[in-house]
Amino acid sequence: MEGIRISMKAKAESVKKLVDTVTSNKIEQVDKIEQSLLQTLNSQNQQIDDYINSLNDLVKTFYGYLSPSNIEQLTFALKSENLVIRPIPETSKPVPPVFTVGQYGKEDVAKLLGKITVPNTKPENRKIKPMETASTELNPTGKQRKQDREKSDVKQTLCLSSSVTEIREYTVPGVDNVFHISLGKSGRLWCSDVYGDLVQTDLQGNQLQNIQTSGGSQGYHTVTQDGDLIYTDRENEVINKITSDNTITEFIETGDWKPLSIHSSHINGDLLMGMRKYGEGKVTRYNKTGTEIQNIQRDNKGQPLYKLPNYITENINGDVCVSDYRKHAVVVVDKSGQRRFSYTGQGSGFNPFGICTDLLGHILVCDQISDTVHLLDQDGQFLSLLLTPQQGVEHPRSVCVDDENNLWVGQPTNTVTVYKYQQ
Repeated sequence: MEGIRISMKAKAESVKKLVDTVTSNKIEQVDKIEQSLLQTLNSQNQQIDDYINSLNDLVKTFYGYLSPSNIEQLTFALKSENLVIRPIPETSKPVPPVFTVGQYGKEDVAKLLGKITVPNTKPENRKIKPMETASTELNPTGKQRKQDREKSDVKQTLCLSSSVTEIREYTVPGVDNVFHISLGKSGRLWCSDVYGDLVQTDLQGNQLQNIQTSGGSQGYHTVTQDGDLIYTDRENEVINKITSDNTITEFIETGDWKPLSIHSSHINGDLLMGMRKYGEGKVTRYNKTGTEIQNIQRDNKGQPLYKLPNYITENINGDVCVSDYRKHAVVVVDKSGQRRFSYTGQGSGFNPFGICTDLLGHILVCDQISDTVHLLDQDGQFLSLLLTPQQGVEHPRSVCVDDENNLWVGQPTNTVTVYKYQQ
């Protein structure tokens, strides 16, 4: 069904371009007609001017013969051809073009776009495999069972701590501030600042890579399940991939939409991307191979969901959580794209920045106005201000949670602070 929607939108864009082309041609035709009419009028004006000048010359000549002594000369002059008054030049009234409005209706536009039909084909019966074969394929491997069991055990024993404890701090060389963090494998992390510096370091503070990008104060990079880094290039409207051997390749083209934020799903590996065009935002889902499979742009009333989706993440239930700075809200939709709720802070203004979720389904988001980190439950209910200036956190801008359920926080300095908030 999504393929049909995409095809219809593409055809609609084609029809719009065709209308623009025809309109441009018609306007050019009107311009040419107008130019021709102006040339005709200018020519007639010149004829009238010449006629008036000839009359003025005659008047001057007559004035020279008005004395009685020149009566004979006047009589002779009147008989000559030089003093003959020519007829007034004939002119024509220009006929302007007339625009006849074309007659069309909704059905005509529908024909241009095409039609939707259900093929008159008998549905094929599904082939059901024997139970033993199906169960063999559906059974997870021993490694998968162990990982799922470990996650389930951790989730059952986790709960929020009564206090938040700082456990370590890292210095990130090569950036002036940390506006987004992506945790990679083997104890490596990617950090970016507002100037487009994207730096990879190890936990000892050694710089491993430094890439100049067009990003800024957005969550514009993410690490995939395979350990590859994906980052957006909003100026060239493409998505780049850096593989483990440090090869950079163009992965996805976003057309005339500027990609801002990106997140790699921990559930299925899909890429969720926040984009913007002409003051309106949207979220597009791509699969692992870069194929577009979903667009989330409006609610069920046709109203835009987003303005500036600067940061994006996914919750454990598949909800897509977007931090929208221009809407002053965290906008959350379910995995089908239906709006669930919006969180707009606690009444004293709210400018959301970095956002992440944890294993318990909590939503953690930075607020620029109060310089705090808000903690919400899975349904958007406010639980607490997890980090505040009183705890030494001055300007939190980016957050993420690691595999040990610790919270990593980036600020407008080149340091990242790690906190324990679950037990």
